[in-house]
Amino acid sequence: MTLTDEIIKSALESDEAFRKTLRKIIKELGSNVSEFAKEAHISPSTLYKLIEGVREPNLRTLRKVTGAVQKISGEGEHQARGAFIAVIAARTVLDRIEERVMDVEGKPIKIREYPATSMEDAIIAAVRAERDGAAALVCAPIVSTTVEKIVNIPVATIIPRSSLIRALELASRKLRA
Repeated sequence: MTLTDEIIKSALESDEAFRKTLRKIIKELGSNVSEFAKEAHISPSTLYKLIEGVREPNLRTLRKVTGAVQKISGEGEHQARGAFIAVIAARTVLDRIEERVMDVEGKPIKIREYPATSMEDAIIAAVRAERDGAAALVCAPIVSTTVEKIVNIPVATIIPRSSLIRALELASRKLRA
């Protein structure tokens, strides 16, 4: 779920959920109320009132808040191409990714995860990643040739070297048992 999705879901859930989520997201984005308010094109006092529950967000304000979240986080249509690389894999693989930002030739590149448990999930994730603004994507060899035919961004294939060797050794041990 994207940060924008979290904001919208919480706004539909309750005022308290919206306030809590908004506070959390502003912090996650490394922003403060004044900076975020400026990015959202609303006054800091309005944002403080929303966070403190003195004021409820109207639809226009909610649009401004979600627009600021998208712009700061790099989500959705406001994201410039090249802002992140999508990794499409099973959750067990994604959980092993330790860094969410990589330094490539002195330039920070964000990594965004797209979990998939089937070929269909992987293809849908690839389309979604491209729509979200991914500069490139990384996926398993079983799906990469298909994905390359449907997206217009570079696709890199995961080649599981050490895990393949470990799996072959395990299969060999099982054969001997």
